[in-house]
Amino acid sequence: MSYGYTTRIDSLNQKADQSLLGVRLGRVCIDNDVSVTEMASQLGVSRQTIYNWFVGFHEPNNELTAYVEALISEYK
Repeated sequence: MSYGYTTRIDSLNQKADQSLLGVRLGRVCIDNDVSVTEMASQLGVSRQTIYNWFVGFHEPNNELTAYVEALISEYK
């Protein structure tokens, strides 16, 4: 099933600092067609928070860092 990330989100993610954890998570989700809703549910945050991470506006807090890193590894 395609979750149809918009070209805007894809473009913003590609232009963002790829060293940021949230941006890397975004790239993995976009490349593997993992929905924002699914990721938000797994991490216990809002969909808007996930979008903000994907484009580099904010980063996951320290309590979520290890879990986000594990998710990135799982999907790679």
